[in-house]
Amino acid sequence: MIITKAGRRMFPAMRVKISGLDPHQQYYIAMDIVPVDNKRYRYVYHSSKWMVAGNADSPVPPRVYIHPDSPASGETWMRQVISFDKLKLTNNELDDQGHIILHSMHKYQPRVHVIRKDCGDDLSPVKPIPSGEGVKAFSFPETVFTTVTAYQNQQITRLKIDRNPFAKGFRDSGRNRMGLEALVESYAFWRPSLRTLTFEDIPGIPKQDHRSLT
Repeated sequence: MIITKAGRRMFPAMRVKISGLDPHQQYYIAMDIVPVDNKRYRYVYHSSKWMVAGNADSPVPPRVYIHPDSPASGETWMRQVISFDKLKLTNNELDDQGHIILHSMHKYQPRVHVIRKDCGDDLSPVKPIPSGEGVKAFSFPETVFTTVTAYQNQQITRLKIDRNPFAKGFRDSGRNRMGLEALVESYAFWRPSLRTLTFEDIPGIPKQDHRSLT
């Protein structure tokens, strides 16, 4: 995942679907990104793999991305695909733009949080996610990523230029796409994550009838 001082949009963007919410209850949807371990990594070109390069850098200030549609009713959240395509990442520890701050060459895990409105009084982009009843976190192992300031593989650079909706100006409309399309098929991980979440085990929220959202 690319990070810069100025901040870059998270690509591929994470997307989720939600079921099991109270249709009439108001919720915040938020995301934070936490370290996977306490290691720093480097990419070994001759073996094409990541290796541990030492201990992780000092922790950065906590940041939370609050989905701009928040708060909204459970009914609203359940009838749409929730996308985090506007979330931005930076390695600038002095950032004042509200971007998620990460260290380069570290491994991270995004977490999606569903927070009942009455439990979100202390929700802030610069504070840790509140805990307790009515707050639920979800994470998925396939979304773990390593931060870099430049892609280690030029084929991945080409994939991003071709698929990122914010990189249209860099595309060559006359380029032969046959080789790229074959590459896309073999590198399926570029596709945004789309997961269905169920929240019937949140304390204090009655179990709802399931609806098919796929």
